[in-house]
Amino acid sequence: MKRIVALAATTCALGLLTTACGGSGSSSSAAPSGATASDLHLPDLHGQHLEVAAVWTGPEQKNFMKVIERFDQLTGAKTDFVPTGDNVSTFLGTKIQGGGAPDVAFLPQPGVLAQFAKSGWLKPAEAAVEKQLKSNYSTGWQNLGAYQGKQYGVYFKAADKSTVWYNTKAFSTAGISSPPATWSEFLKDAQTISDSGTPPVSVGGADGWTLTDWFENIYLSQAGPAKYDQLTKHQIKWTDPSVGKALTTLGQLFGKPTLLAGGTRGAVATEFPASVDQTFADPAKAAMVYEGDFVATNITSDTKAKIGTDAKVFPFPKADGGQAPMVVGGDVAVALKSSKGAQALLTYLASTDAARTEVKQGGFISPNKSLDLSAYPDATEQSLAKSLTAAGDNFRFDMSDQAPAAFGGTKGQGEWKDLQDFLAAPSDVAGAQSKLETDAAAAFANAG
Repeated sequence: MKRIVALAATTCALGLLTTACGGSGSSSSAAPSGATASDLHLPDLHGQHLEVAAVWTGPEQKNFMKVIERFDQLTGAKTDFVPTGDNVSTFLGTKIQGGGAPDVAFLPQPGVLAQFAKSGWLKPAEAAVEKQLKSNYSTGWQNLGAYQGKQYGVYFKAADKSTVWYNTKAFSTAGISSPPATWSEFLKDAQTISDSGTPPVSVGGADGWTLTDWFENIYLSQAGPAKYDQLTKHQIKWTDPSVGKALTTLGQLFGKPTLLAGGTRGAVATEFPASVDQTFADPAKAAMVYEGDFVATNITSDTKAKIGTDAKVFPFPKADGGQAPMVVGGDVAVALKSSKGAQALLTYLASTDAARTEVKQGGFISPNKSLDLSAYPDATEQSLAKSLTAAGDNFRFDMSDQAPAAFGGTKGQGEWKDLQDFLAAPSDVAGAQSKLETDAAAAFANAG
């Protein structure tokens, strides 16, 4: 969601390429610190044309192109970016079956990686890629990029989806000097903010995926990682008491319209971008909005609020004595062609050099644990990155992203729709559980 230039003469002088450089007369600037191309075992790719595909557009695409430019400078390759559109798996599936697959693609969900690997569409990571992964990534992130014990992917981008963003002026007006750490404190502070005259919580309920994230954070904190894994795989039913307990807890917020910006009707009708905008409007129409670290991009691009002063962040509150949750999302790079260039790009993406090139631009968190936090441009992003990497393997990937798309990833149906119905009628916990289980069972059965 982050600029360094090093041309051929400099890379030759520093021994950055594993093969001899040509006699280019180009001038150059100093190469960045970090791993060198020889350390990364990057080959000479002069004359080779690569394609990399991802969903990113606008600033995200522009920032990622800095990474591609750096890779091309190190290897001599010419790499083009191919936008996939929102339906990544359909776009890539069509390309693969038509014989026009890009060399490397970014997949937004572990389930798609597994689907593609099962279909034989992915090329396993070679030794140089695995070396970088073992040096720079925790076991949990490595495992997310694997299928049936074989490594395929590199998680280049991560999202910390356990963050609550708040309007500092609204907190100050309500007399709240420090953010809540527990769910009970969160509800108490929300009531205090409501009493001060500002609606406390902005919920983007028109986008069902935000509601899955609300549920997942409470469930992980309350039920624990083992139960979370079981529910993710549908090894326990959505009618399990642990689900009912989490929905009841969530209903303590959703069931009190005075705690929601616009009341229940407003929460159901508010799209995610608007949920951020109204929290950091002037005057504020809400004091807090829950979502991932990517909220920073919306604040910066769509409001006048300054991150670190007007807008700050705190971890999602822990529930019922459980641990503070760490739910993550991310994009994984995979090779779709058996080419030297595809493996070289995966190797580079797994390196600290690539991570540094991206994060310096802002609005991007890397799961690369070897990256020094000073690479991030401000204190807020440094704290988010620290939380993510300090979690080690104590995190869980977004549950809905691991489910069959018919249940966990489709607008107007499955979990998205069921939780929207629950937001509208949060007293009907049993009814919500029954509908969730019916939809989950059908989707998992159809997915095989």
